[in-house]
Amino acid sequence: MLSGKLVRLIESRWEEIIAGVISRIRRQPEAEHYRSCVEPELREWGGILLQNLGQWLTADREDEIAARYEELGRLRYQSGIPAHESVHVLCALRQRVLDFVEEHVYSKTSLELYGQEELDRRLGRFFDLLTVHMVKGYEAALRADLGAPEAAAGSRGARG
Repeated sequence: MLSGKLVRLIESRWEEIIAGVISRIRRQPEAEHYRSCVEPELREWGGILLQNLGQWLTADREDEIAARYEELGRLRYQSGIPAHESVHVLCALRQRVLDFVEEHVYSKTSLELYGQEELDRRLGRFFDLLTVHMVKGYEAALRADLGAPEAAAGSRGARG
């Protein structure tokens, strides 16, 4: 049972959540490239993600998610941002969402705790999916830049 109340809270307060992520990134040396070049993009992508979180978590939209985040991975590669920084920022976003939920669950009834746990579980799967597709897009852009054929790159990955 996904807590609609918590999802709506996240969707309605997305700007606050993104501001927290940006603040965290500014303090972390692991996100050097992000600090210097993608804050407006982070606000845009994060806004789209969080404003529509309920739809992303409940509807079968994996193809749309895959396309969006593979494109994001390609953009990050083309911008010269290391893949680990992009993954780090997605992790920071997920953690900030979870912290935000924790901060806003006041009455810890069994039902609310279960809803919070279910949201945590679904967010984990969702952010794993985002991360995989972002890295996939990043790697595709890297292979294209190196001139490596897609099929050969895929078969090398299957052996390793």
